[in-house]
Parts: sequence; C-alpha cells; structure tokens
Amino acid sequence: MNSKILKFEILGIVFISLAGSLLHFTFNLLNRFWLVGAFSAVNESTWEHLKLAVIPALVWALLESRVFRSRANNFFCAKASGTYLMPILIVVFFYSYTAILGYNLLAFDISIFILAVIIGQLVSYKIMVRPEFSQKFNTVSLLSLIILLLAFVVLTFYPPHIFLFQDPISGGYGIIK
Repeated sequence: MNSKILKFEILGIVFISLAGSLLHFTFNLLNRFWLVGAFSAVNESTWEHLKLAVIPALVWALLESRVFRSRANNFFCAKASGTYLMPILIVVFFYSYTAILGYNLLAFDISIFILAVIIGQLVSYKIMVRPEFSQKFNTVSLLSLIILLLAFVVLTFYPPHIFLFQDPISGGYGIIK
C-alpha cells in the first residue's frame, strides 16, 4: 500500500506542476471570465501565484480521496499539511532570494514552485504512512482545506491592500480592469 501511495504522490507532483502552470494563463485565455478567476491567477501578485499550487493540490486531493480516504492513514491531515506547506514555502523562498538579490528571476520562481510542490507532496506521503492519528485531526484538517479554498476564492474578489496581494506591474489588487 505504501508504494501505491508514494506513486500517487509522485503523480500528484506532476499533476500539480502542470495544472498550476496552465492556471497561470487560463484567466486571460478565457476572456477574463470571473468564475475562471476564482481558481486561476488573475494578476501577477504573489497571492495569485500561490493559487497555482493550492488549487491543483486541492483538486489532486479530491481525486486521491476517492482512492485512499478510507485506506490511507491520516488522509485529510496529510493533504492539509502538504497543501498548506506549498504556499508557505513559496513565500519564504521567494522573498528570501529576492531580498538577497534585489530582484526576481523567472527560472528561480519556477524552481521554487516545483520544489514547494515536491516537498508538499512528500510531506503528505510521510503523514499518510504514519500510524493513524486521532479522527479529530482529520476532521479539523478537512475543515482547514475548505477554509483555504474559500480564502483563495474570496480574496481574489476582495483582496486586502497589502503587499502580498498587490500586482507589481499595475499596482492594482484582485481582478484588475
């Protein structure tokens, strides 16, 4: 069973990376349709780029839940841990290297995205193969995933005016007209 879980987590790395890359462009490709904006990047802010990892990770978790939810230990705790870790790592790595260099490099940005996805999926795997936690952890974790999804959707349309949400090109926030 552990090898099957590991294979799915590795497939998840590929899925999240590819789907996240596509979500960078879907909003503009689909004529800036508001519903697409809820799940894809609507501007060049850091927050919107975090969606590129989180939304595909949530979709992958939903797909995996049909296979593993009752057969893998700590499924929702594992998925919440991995999914929350991805944007945290992206933010920490991105702002660390740009503070050192004074500018960003696309190759570094893409590498950070992929590295965060790899680490998130491997953490998820490690938690799923551990002895079973209390069911309370899985319940709280499932709720935390729902809250994360709602935060990304709502804050696309009602972003706070802080640096994380500001488009560095236009200076705007959220869906920019």
